[in-house]
Amino acid sequence: MEVNISQANRQLSGLLKRVAAGDEVVITKRGKPVARIEPVYTWAKGRLLGSAKGEFVVPEDFNDPLPKEIEDLFWK
Repeated sequence: MEVNISQANRQLSGLLKRVAAGDEVVITKRGKPVARIEPVYTWAKGRLLGSAKGEFVVPEDFNDPLPKEIEDLFWK
């Protein structure tokens, strides 16, 4: 949703309710975006510790030293 600065000033409380519900609000000045209001915790939704269990296996040699030819690429 886009609103101009004047609308944002008048409707801030209502805009924040929409943002809390998951919407994103872009505030414009003379038709150009100047700010975005978005929910703070949207990145955490749907992420659950251990949710990828069984989808991959860490190889036995995970902590082994790198082969010499690859290691040399880091020390040039």
